[in-house]
Amino acid sequence: MSNENLLNETHNPALTSWVNSANQTNTDFPIQNLPFGIFKIANTEQSFRGGVAIGDQIVDLAALSSLSLFEGIAQDAVKACAANELNTFMAMGKEAWSALRLALSNALKEGSPLQEKLNDCLVAQAGVEYALPCNIGDYTDFYTSIHHATSVGLKFRPDNPLLPNYKWVPIGYHGRSSSIDVSGRDFKRPSGQTKPPTATEPSVGPCKRLDYELEVGIFIGKGNDLGDAISIDNAEDHVFGLCMFNDWSARDIQGWEYQPLGPFLSKNFASTVSPWIVTTEALAPYREAWTRVESDPQPLPYLESEKNRAMGSFDIQLQALLETETMREKNEEAVQMSQSNFKDSYWTVAQMVAHHTVNGCNLRAGDMFGSGTQSGPNPDEAGSMLELSNAGADPITLPNGEQRTFLEDGDKVIMKGWCQKDGAARIGFGAVSAVILPAE
Repeated sequence: MSNENLLNETHNPALTSWVNSANQTNTDFPIQNLPFGIFKIANTEQSFRGGVAIGDQIVDLAALSSLSLFEGIAQDAVKACAANELNTFMAMGKEAWSALRLALSNALKEGSPLQEKLNDCLVAQAGVEYALPCNIGDYTDFYTSIHHATSVGLKFRPDNPLLPNYKWVPIGYHGRSSSIDVSGRDFKRPSGQTKPPTATEPSVGPCKRLDYELEVGIFIGKGNDLGDAISIDNAEDHVFGLCMFNDWSARDIQGWEYQPLGPFLSKNFASTVSPWIVTTEALAPYREAWTRVESDPQPLPYLESEKNRAMGSFDIQLQALLETETMREKNEEAVQMSQSNFKDSYWTVAQMVAHHTVNGCNLRAGDMFGSGTQSGPNPDEAGSMLELSNAGADPITLPNGEQRTFLEDGDKVIMKGWCQKDGAARIGFGAVSAVILPAE
C-alpha cells in the first residue's frame, strides 16, 4: 500500500492551466492544488461565497454554479459551494469533493473548451476579503508533537518531561470555536489573572508572555452519528482538508490557571486560520509512511492499521515569521523564527479522528482540530517562542537588533506551509497572519 493508490489525473505534475499565474514556479496555488475558501470582493455589499484559488486568482463558485457547466454530483457540489459557508459541501463526502475537484481541474487546464466561460468567473485575490471557510461548530486542540511536548515538559518537569499517558493516547482538549477567526483579523492583547512565582497573590492585567503556536488545522467533512466510532482505516473519509493555524497562547495566564483542568482564558481569546483549505486529495503526493520508535509503546489496536503505517504522515513544511512594528515602518521583511515539518508529528490525522470518536463522540461537518504546536527535533524547529526563548530566559535577537522573549504589541506573526519534492507539483497553503493590538 502506498500513496500511488491515491493519485489520479489531477495530480499530474505536467498539468498546466490557462490561468498563467498558476504555472509560476513558486505559486502556492497551481492547478494541482485547488483549495477551497470563502470570499467576497472587498469594500462591496456582495455576499460571501465559495471560491477556489488558482494562481493569483479565485474561481467564484457562485458565478460558476449559475452557468450549470458541470453534471451530476459535480454540479450538485458546486451549487453547495455557492453558499456563504462550505459546511453543506463538506458534509457531502469524498465522492462529491473529488468529483468537483476533477471537474474544476478539467475546466482550468490548458486547452479546456470551458476557458472562455470560466474566465468570467475569475476574481483577483488581491481585491478580496475572506471569511472563515465554514461554520466551525466545535474545535479540539491536540498535542501531537512529541518534540514540543518534551521541550515544554523539560522546562517545568525536568525529571519527568512527558506525562505517562503521552505515548499511549493522542492528548487533546476542547477549545473555544467562537474566537477562531480568519487571517488578517487583528486582535487585542488578552487580559487575565496571573501569579508570578515572586508574588504572594494573583493580579489581573494584560498578558505579559503572549506567544504563537505553529499548528496545522484539520477540517472535518462528513460527520458520524452519535455512538458510532470511526475506524482508523475510514478516518480520512471524514477529513475534508488542512490549513495553517496559529493558536495564540497567553503563557503567564496559562501557567496560573491550567492546573488541574488545562487551558482556559489563556487559549480562548483568539485563534487564527488561513483562508484556504487544502483538500486531503490534493495532498496525496505528499503522503509518507508513519513509524513509531520500537522502544516506545506501539498504538493500541483502534489506533493501528497497515494503511496508517504506509501513508499516515503528511510531508508539509511549516514556517513561522515575525514582523515587528519597527520592521513594518522601515519596510523590512519579516524574519523566520522557525521551520518544522508536520511529518514529525507523533500522532497522525487518522489517529486523531479515531481517538476522538472511539467513545461515540459525533463529529460534524466544519468541526476543526488543531494539531498542537509543531516543533521538530532541532532547536531551530521550535514552533513557539516559549521554546525559542527558553521560557523567556534567553532573549532572541532579531537581525535589526530588536530583542524578544515573547510577543509585543504591534508584532505581526505570519505562518506559511507548503509541500515540495521531486516528481510532484509544489503546492502551498497561503499564509495566516495577524497583528497584536494593545490591551483594553
